[in-house]
Amino acid sequence: MKYKTYTNTATHSDLHWAHPVHTEFDLGYAYETDTHFVHFYGSSQTIWPISPGMCVTQGKAGVFADWLVRNFSATSVVESLRDVGETVSTVWRPGIEDYDDIRAGLRTTDFERHQALQTIRLLLERLDDIFVYMEPTLHSLQAHSHKTRELLILAATEAENSWARYLRTATAAPANGNFYTTNDYVRLLQPLFLAEYQLTLRSYPTVPPLRPFANWTAQQPTQSLNWYHAYNQTKHDRDTHFDKATLKNAIDAVAANLVLFSVRFSPYPLWREGGPAASLYNELFTTITLVNPDPRTFYVPLITYPANPNLALRVFSAKEARLIQPWNVQPFTL
Repeated sequence: MKYKTYTNTATHSDLHWAHPVHTEFDLGYAYETDTHFVHFYGSSQTIWPISPGMCVTQGKAGVFADWLVRNFSATSVVESLRDVGETVSTVWRPGIEDYDDIRAGLRTTDFERHQALQTIRLLLERLDDIFVYMEPTLHSLQAHSHKTRELLILAATEAENSWARYLRTATAAPANGNFYTTNDYVRLLQPLFLAEYQLTLRSYPTVPPLRPFANWTAQQPTQSLNWYHAYNQTKHDRDTHFDKATLKNAIDAVAANLVLFSVRFSPYPLWREGGPAASLYNELFTTITLVNPDPRTFYVPLITYPANPNLALRVFSAKEARLIQPWNVQPFTL
């Protein structure tokens, strides 16, 4: 069963909201069950959350498309690519937020998240230490040093480790038959939605937002990933390419790991886990943003009413009402 996604352009009085909720929650996700029309509110801000606590249902009567227009003045209505209630293992999309969902919907464990956060902590500690001596500005981003080279190499190898894990999970054999290269890694660009992620340094407003995977292409899988290309050059020939280990490339390599963590565990632990990694993240970065994501790929919860359901138009928390069904987790494939 697919869902419809659309823009909410009005807050109608029948829903009894105390304020024009569509101005903040401007997106809708809706579907038909055997007995009901179901709508969830969502937002196009930052990480495009979908709120299970803002659910609207009504007993089925009439045409579904008319219900969307009557209650939400829905425009730009399109059908999803994903089924309602479906997720993909270790690939986060909006719709997954709390820890139970992260564990169940993404098939991850607390131990795995702890190990990954330890890696993030080490990378952020080294980046923070560099910032003590090299203030990131438009003028300093091309500066290089042994410390930036060290961090670039460490962060890039951690990114390789994450890429290889996904390829092994998908049982993807190396293209050259021996070991993975960027010809293999770039295949993850679309399935992991890597190009959508954007980060911003908190205290350095002159540094442009960071999108470490935005320009990655299969046509030039190494050269189009600037920070990774720099890593290869300075790792294998420091004498010639020491100057490629710039502050900018080191920052981008760390940002790439933050993206890969967010893909696997969601962005939420990075700023609300409460441990050392989250503390460092919040000191150095602002909230992650998704740039032009496709809402048709999001995770929309499936609700099921018991016998003798309420057929009236109602606004309520589907989560508190315990109507949300367990996620149907699909394996990650290429």
